[in-house]
Amino acid sequence: MPPGDRSVGQVAKDFDLTETAVRLWVAQAETDSGEREGLTSSERAELAALRRENRRLREDAEILKRATAFFATETR
Repeated sequence: MPPGDRSVGQVAKDFDLTETAVRLWVAQAETDSGEREGLTSSERAELAALRRENRRLREDAEILKRATAFFATETR
C-alpha cells in the first residue's frame, strides 16, 4: 500500500505514535499548505517569538519603573 493510502491509525501504529499526534500533524500540514484555515507553522513561530519579546520588554519597563522610583526617593 503506498504511503499516502494508509490511515492515520495505521501510520500511528507503524511509528508507535498516538493517533491524536498524527492527526494534529496532518491538520498542521494542511494549514501550512493552505488547504485549511488557521495559523501556519511560521506564523505560530513568529507569534511565539513576539510573545517572548513582549514579555521581555514588559519586564524591562518594570525594572526601569522601579529604578526611577528608587532614584526619585534617593534624591529627595
